[in-house]
Amino acid sequence: MKIPVYQADAFTEKLFGGNPAAICILEDWLPADTMQQIAMENNLSETAFLVKDNSFYHIRWFTPAVEVSLCGHATLAAAHILFTEVGQPENIISFHSKSGVLKVTKLTDGRLVLDFPVNKPVLINDVPIGMFESFGIDPVPVYTTSFDLMIVLSSQSIIQNLNPDFKTLTGMPGRGIIVTAKGDDADFVSRCFYPQSGIDEDPVTGSAHTIMVPYWAEQLGKTKMKAIQLSKRRGYLDCELAGDRVLMSGNAVTFMRGTIEL
Repeated sequence: MKIPVYQADAFTEKLFGGNPAAICILEDWLPADTMQQIAMENNLSETAFLVKDNSFYHIRWFTPAVEVSLCGHATLAAAHILFTEVGQPENIISFHSKSGVLKVTKLTDGRLVLDFPVNKPVLINDVPIGMFESFGIDPVPVYTTSFDLMIVLSSQSIIQNLNPDFKTLTGMPGRGIIVTAKGDDADFVSRCFYPQSGIDEDPVTGSAHTIMVPYWAEQLGKTKMKAIQLSKRRGYLDCELAGDRVLMSGNAVTFMRGTIEL
């Protein structure tokens, strides 16, 4: 069996920036354990698998360790590949996923806009033991969502200088941990850590912005915001809170085209 595979960098205008994702285009679903093995072999933060169904695509996402129910950067990368490599005729692609229908729109300037459901964070009182110690920080507000925990810090510089203890973080509940603060050069900034899911630090995390956007919209009193994810590769997103949806726009760049042989 031969499977077309692509790799693209998402949320960046230049190669080797943003977050890389592999995109595998299937005729029918492979067994879940086979897709997991492919993702492990790719060894990227995410591998997306697509199956076409009439006018839309089914999409599933795998880290090297687990299947996840939502991934932004791999969805952006998948849409980019469909537009640039497969010849997607329309300017809107619908992906059917475990998190519902996700739409990606291609703008006239080439940017792609993700339309994802809001995942509003809720303040918690019982912070997991070792959380603050693993980041080397004093107690601060911590929020929970259906995916991740979110820590709100007082400055961009604190986030930039974090050096987490990943061994301790691996035992924390949930998919991973977001740290965020008001930005110096953007409305808000973040870093995202997912050792629980096999990724110590994710370069750019679209799904995490479905959590941060409603939070910062309330804090800043605005619905349109610019965000930077402060990983080494950096990621840049234009975000908008639109009712119960979060719109995130960015670019993507193709890195590789190839074939997987099973």
